[in-house]
Amino acid sequence: MNSVKVGGLIQSLRKEKNMTQNDLALLMNISDKTISKWERGLGCPDISLLNELSTILGVNIEKILSGELQSNDRDSGSMKRVKFYSCKSCGNVMTSTGAINISCCGRILETLQIKKDSGDHDIAVHETEDDYFVTLEHEMSREHYISFAAYVSYDRFMLIKMYPEQNAELRFPKMYGGSLYVNCTQHGLFKHEKIEQRRIVKSEKSIADH
Repeated sequence: MNSVKVGGLIQSLRKEKNMTQNDLALLMNISDKTISKWERGLGCPDISLLNELSTILGVNIEKILSGELQSNDRDSGSMKRVKFYSCKSCGNVMTSTGAINISCCGRILETLQIKKDSGDHDIAVHETEDDYFVTLEHEMSREHYISFAAYVSYDRFMLIKMYPEQNAELRFPKMYGGSLYVNCTQHGLFKHEKIEQRRIVKSEKSIADH
């Protein structure tokens, strides 16, 4: 651990928040001389103080210890790069369009790996004037169900959470040129390309029947 780099990062983050060394010291219930010592690279924060320092400065502990923040490449603006994350403990669903560390329930989440549609998740798309109404031939028990679906086009996306014992169906506005992502609790995340090219049922009655 490079104490000079750690001190430089602490100083930079403190100034970003318009805090003096004394302000930071008061929040942490330590002396401003200790803060000064860190920032001059003459020592590093004790491990017992890292969690509080991380919270105050708004930076992960590992970044403080490394002494640097690495910026991601600028977002290209395309939602087609979206990545999905799902917490196995609470079911929380999160997304990103760039490199990011995401944690939930105390665990770092891994990106859900996209699988090719095997054909086991049959989809019917019912087209209305303004919407798509999608039905899935899929079990919706507590042990095996579709946990979320998302429709992604170039510059926007719509995510719909789904729950066991409800119908495996969803409705969303038409966004041409997009793809449908469906996450199964047992088989993972599947991507269905170009939903408008799938089996379309242009019938208001077929929707009413559902």
